[in-house]
Amino acid sequence: MAETLAAVDFDGLLVREAALRAGGATPPMRDAAVCLGVLEAALIEARRRTGAATPLRRPDVVEGFGALVSRLGVAGEMMALTRNDACVHEKRGRYAQAEFHGAMGQVVGDIDLRLFTRHWRFGYDLREETGAGPRRSLQFFDAEGTAIHKVYATDATDLVAFDRLVADAADPAAPEARFEPVTLATPETPDAEIDAAGFVAGWRSLGHSHDFAALLRRFGVSRAQAMRLGGPDLTRQVGAHAERAVLNAAARDGLPIMVFVGNPGCVQIHSGPVSRIEVMGPWLNVLDPRFNLHLREDRIAAAFVVRKPSLRGDVHSLELYDAAGACIAQIFGERPPGGSERDDWRALLAALDAPTRG
Repeated sequence: MAETLAAVDFDGLLVREAALRAGGATPPMRDAAVCLGVLEAALIEARRRTGAATPLRRPDVVEGFGALVSRLGVAGEMMALTRNDACVHEKRGRYAQAEFHGAMGQVVGDIDLRLFTRHWRFGYDLREETGAGPRRSLQFFDAEGTAIHKVYATDATDLVAFDRLVADAADPAAPEARFEPVTLATPETPDAEIDAAGFVAGWRSLGHSHDFAALLRRFGVSRAQAMRLGGPDLTRQVGAHAERAVLNAAARDGLPIMVFVGNPGCVQIHSGPVSRIEVMGPWLNVLDPRFNLHLREDRIAAAFVVRKPSLRGDVHSLELYDAAGACIAQIFGERPPGGSERDDWRALLAALDAPTRG
């Protein structure tokens, strides 16, 4: 486990990071933090000493940093990045005005996000020197120091407007950040204690696929547990590299899809076609001009085809889970507004093989 921030020698950390990079390594911030045995946010907090990082003031409103996200559109095109331990989702576009209901909100448009800003505790303006030149970003972290969402300036960003946003939000005199200890996940309720019949009945009577999350909460069921309890008409486990087969087929056939990747504070969505699919070591990548996906296939413990009823007809997805039962990513067929699911998407998922038994 990474050391707590209170135990970090920031000056020593900067020296250690410089030595890591001087040795020829150029890892991203998150990977550098792992190598150095610290939280990712600790590296950025340390860079306050060099002037490369400036804390951002968390607005005193219920949506917190969501108020800043709502203003990002004035700076034009950005690159939005949301990730979890096994998958990175990158999307270029303009941030539309965010809509909030309390601490839950959404951004809909080129950049498509679902925001849960009660988890957004720390923010920074970061300036980095890279092999491709200077790089600017806004980076947001939870109370534990884990990244939730990052916003990168691109060659099409209005940097004057970006700088005005940062100047309005900057809090250079903020006290040194302190992060809370890692919180252990709540244990699953044993299957035998779940009202499985009631849960499955509720699943089969869904009016909208978005109602699924509320159904899980009502019955105290985790997503991974739902894969076990759903039964063969609602969930079907599929074999290794199902995600590779789906992405390759979508690219080959021009089939538009939706790719959801998230963490507790943010879910980021790509809608549309994919084109360039490449495997590099453990990484399965989508490398398109405005959408990149980087998925660690070796961290996928199970994959399921999932059916969710809705008033517009059934909705099917491919869902990927890690060994701890966390959802890594979901892939849906893109549907037109008010329309039904495409037959070719259903056929693609129906053709996926079951896992091979050893």
